[in-house]
Amino acid sequence: MNATNPLPTNPGPGFSPKRFIACLGPGLITGAADDDPSGISTYSVAGAAYGYSVLWTALLTFPLMASVQLMCARLGLVTGRGLGGVIRKRYPHPVLWAACLLLIVANVFNIGADLGGMGDAMQMVTGISKYLWTPFFAVLITLLLILTSYKSMVRAFKWLTLVLFAYVIAAFLARPNWGAALHATFVPHIEWSAGYMSVLVALLGTTISPYLFFWQASEEVEEERAKGRSTVAKRRGATAGEVAEAGADVWTGMFYSNLVMYFILLTTAATLHAHGKQDIETAHQAAAALLPLAGKGAYWLFTLGLVGTGLLAVPVLAGSCAYAISEAAVWRGGSLNDRPWRAPRFYAVIAAAMVIGLALDFAGLNAVKMLFWSAVLNGVLAPPLVVLIVLLTSDSKVMGDRVNSRTENVLGWTCAVLMTAAALALFFL
Repeated sequence: MNATNPLPTNPGPGFSPKRFIACLGPGLITGAADDDPSGISTYSVAGAAYGYSVLWTALLTFPLMASVQLMCARLGLVTGRGLGGVIRKRYPHPVLWAACLLLIVANVFNIGADLGGMGDAMQMVTGISKYLWTPFFAVLITLLLILTSYKSMVRAFKWLTLVLFAYVIAAFLARPNWGAALHATFVPHIEWSAGYMSVLVALLGTTISPYLFFWQASEEVEEERAKGRSTVAKRRGATAGEVAEAGADVWTGMFYSNLVMYFILLTTAATLHAHGKQDIETAHQAAAALLPLAGKGAYWLFTLGLVGTGLLAVPVLAGSCAYAISEAAVWRGGSLNDRPWRAPRFYAVIAAAMVIGLALDFAGLNAVKMLFWSAVLNGVLAPPLVVLIVLLTSDSKVMGDRVNSRTENVLGWTCAVLMTAAALALFFL
């Protein structure tokens, strides 16, 4: 059967809001983790620099992001393996390790940027140096990943996704020009300049990021393990109901992610750009600038949301590194369900990714610029991985009868081509 419709067309008598909420998991968490401090900074820079004219990008990224993430989810469900494991089984080792290298470079840089952004935000509200906050957050997140169970972690992550509503509320407090905003949402505007192209690449890269691909597939496998399907043979294959539930989860998570993106762009366009504050470089600068323009409510919501999203996103970044390497190297004990003494190398990768990311913050690199340029880096590195994902999920030897529909292939290839074209345009401009 072709997975042509990601949502159940006939949910039957068992469908209910409670059942729908229960099926939310990897997709919702992945979508929320996408709005990390790097993403928030990118949206803030874009909204401040170009105002309402970038709002249309939220409509562009939503179907592209959702289609790629749904491919990753279905890949994990059908094969019983994470993305790294599937690439290892289907392609030569150089392709496998090249994909892992792309992921690790992007993730480590992103971890450093996110930790730096969280530290900057806390320094702004407490007066305590960011060089104390960044190692505090790094140690806290590492310990939580090592010491808590997968079930507890997912429960905490689901609650953390609620912090993103802060940005929706902040947008209404900013009192935007809704007429201008709606026009800009549905009438695309493009400027052929290096500045605009860097923002466009960053917006694509921060929404369609390599770590989300690996995390999505691996978390679908974790969900299967939590149901007692401990071996690949037991996990292999997926029913129409499982595919439909994964689709509902993914589309909900990606809609949520892009909704938040839209409202952050809207907030900064209505306040910073409208008042001539167009030259900002990070989200904490945006929050500081919001104080006199939109009041304390918007300021606190923006700032606390920055820290909350970091607590959600950094574990996903570090965890996706560990999943990719453990699957590529075929390590025993490569799961957040395993305790540290049963998977020492898996957790060592998590710790190493955190340490290297933290080191970037203490190496003299500008944490302010790292937040934006980590999104640009994701935009440059993601297209080859998108191509791999489309090829794998179109391959009947991998997916059986759960291969992509024609629509999904069109969206997947469009995503790869568009991101590549934007990166090339940035390079030439």
